[in-house]
Amino acid sequence: MNTVFVTVGTTSFDDLIEGITCPETVQVLKARGYERLVLQAGRGSILPAADSCPHVRLEAYRFKDSIAEDIRQADLVISHAGAGSCLEALGAGKPLLVVVNDKLMNNHQLEMARQLHKDSHLLYCTCSTLTETLRTMDLSVLQPFLPGQPKNFANFLDKAFGVQ
Repeated sequence: MNTVFVTVGTTSFDDLIEGITCPETVQVLKARGYERLVLQAGRGSILPAADSCPHVRLEAYRFKDSIAEDIRQADLVISHAGAGSCLEALGAGKPLLVVVNDKLMNNHQLEMARQLHKDSHLLYCTCSTLTETLRTMDLSVLQPFLPGQPKNFANFLDKAFGVQ
């Protein structure tokens, strides 16, 4: 069963949870062959019920000790732009769509997402462009982010944040 896993980490990102479960977005996911949607909703005020998304099998929870198994089972990971969540998905070799929270001030997440996108490791969008991005995305352009190289990741973060 083709699965999309959505994670917001430990944050509150209700706009992402609302966006991914809206009927139009669910229809796009279904049209792309995804049948199961697993949501890690974090501290947000929204925790969708299992029957709230017709046409896909929905599972939602707030937190787990580890999301590694959900990532492993996913055919697509959609994540907030937190470095830990991105690194975990990329390290697992999963196609990654990062949704940047454009409501945050001094948004370092955007710089990180832009750089990883420029290097062809992920796709990124905002909540307002999520549905269209899912409709038009081409996951075949993504290149693996080689895990186990913390120095490279540290250098990447320095580059993304303009520290050199």
